[in-house]
Amino acid sequence: MIWPLPALLTWAATWVLYLGLHQVAGAPAWVALLLAAALGACCALFGSTRWRSVFIALGFPLSLLASGLAAGVPAWAWLFPLAAVFALYPVHAWRDAPVFPTPRGALQGLAALAPLPVGARVMDAGCGLGDGLRELHAAYPDARLDGLEWSWPLTLLCALRCRLQGVPARVRRADIWRADWSTHDLVYLFQRPESMPRAIEKAAAELRPGAWLASLEFEAPGLTPTATFRCPDGRPVWLYRAPWRRAA
Repeated sequence: MIWPLPALLTWAATWVLYLGLHQVAGAPAWVALLLAAALGACCALFGSTRWRSVFIALGFPLSLLASGLAAGVPAWAWLFPLAAVFALYPVHAWRDAPVFPTPRGALQGLAALAPLPVGARVMDAGCGLGDGLRELHAAYPDARLDGLEWSWPLTLLCALRCRLQGVPARVRRADIWRADWSTHDLVYLFQRPESMPRAIEKAAAELRPGAWLASLEFEAPGLTPTATFRCPDGRPVWLYRAPWRRAA
């Protein structure tokens, strides 16, 4: 949907839920706030960018705070929206990328440049809501997919989305920096520039010769890519194959 239509529809839905619970059904204000904020947080997971997700999630709490209706909400109830944010994006993962969904069709050229045998193990390190797993399944329909995600709400939602979309992935809550990468033939990342040196260090220590590291948009500093291609939206996908080739 064209922006800001997703935000407007979410804000309208959260207000309808809040008013329906509080003024029609007679629920306590803090209960209505909690459920409406939870609805906004769930809808924010589908924002196309990080800041749009923030706007979607915070629209209802901020508008309620600015209205006279907020007087009926006890001060401690505002901790619930904050707790929802921390659950979706825990402190432990702040150094990593927030929820950056892999665009549809972004990995169409991956299998041609990084061919894998039938039954190869492919990992999406930081799978979020499962968009990367969907694209990896399209590229490697015979691969065994693993999705790792630290946020437990995102882990549950990702597993549900994969099941509904027919993506045969094993999704589990795990720290991508402590998980074992050595058994995988390809590790896919959509992180941020600050995370790439750490990813290269881990990949160099654990990935066996012949295994691949694929990174959407952000290249690995100090390494020469084995191959590159561009998504339909123009962003590059960088491919590195162990053992790594250091840049001159």
